[in-house]
Amino acid sequence: MTMTQWLLFCGISLLISFTPGPAVLLAISNSMEVGVQRTAWSSLGSSVGIFVVSGLAMIGMGTILSMSSHAFLLMKVAGAVYLIWLGIKRWRSNDDVFGSSAVLAHKHRRGNWQLLAQGLGISLTNPKSILFFSALFPQFIVPNTPLFSQYLLLTTTFAVCALISHACYVLFISLIRSHLVSHAKLFNRIIGGTFMALGFGLLRTRQNLA
Repeated sequence: MTMTQWLLFCGISLLISFTPGPAVLLAISNSMEVGVQRTAWSSLGSSVGIFVVSGLAMIGMGTILSMSSHAFLLMKVAGAVYLIWLGIKRWRSNDDVFGSSAVLAHKHRRGNWQLLAQGLGISLTNPKSILFFSALFPQFIVPNTPLFSQYLLLTTTFAVCALISHACYVLFISLIRSHLVSHAKLFNRIIGGTFMALGFGLLRTRQNLA
């Protein structure tokens, strides 16, 4: 891959990463609930999921999903249910995510591994991710060169772009945090409603759309 091709891939990856989606929304939600530093665990989990999903795409899982309606439907429903569950949980939450004593106690109950698993779950339960990587990666794969090294380069680049987008969103939310303190319940409803909307939107995803 030439430098020009890699820079083009970086641009596409950044554009996709900065488009608000489940992983970005989770980073924003966790940054308010458990703090900026510990949000890195869920973002790390999401990045690990990116490596798994891109790996599945590289070995042909994207082809299987595009050809098997049952496999696609199973992953789609699992992903949608997970997002809707997160949304309902956030919508019904009465906690002040901006620093109340209840949330401070909750921070200690949620371990770093739980946050990592949450981020991992977001990445693994979205069939559109596998279809996306299956469509994107072949455009940048150089024939007759080691596939594994290209997989590492493309996936690492995309994962770093995703982490950059999460950091930017979390930093922005932390800067306007003081203006959101009096609207904690509204914040919960917006985040929860958006998670549910993404879940229902995933249910409406057609199999031939990446």
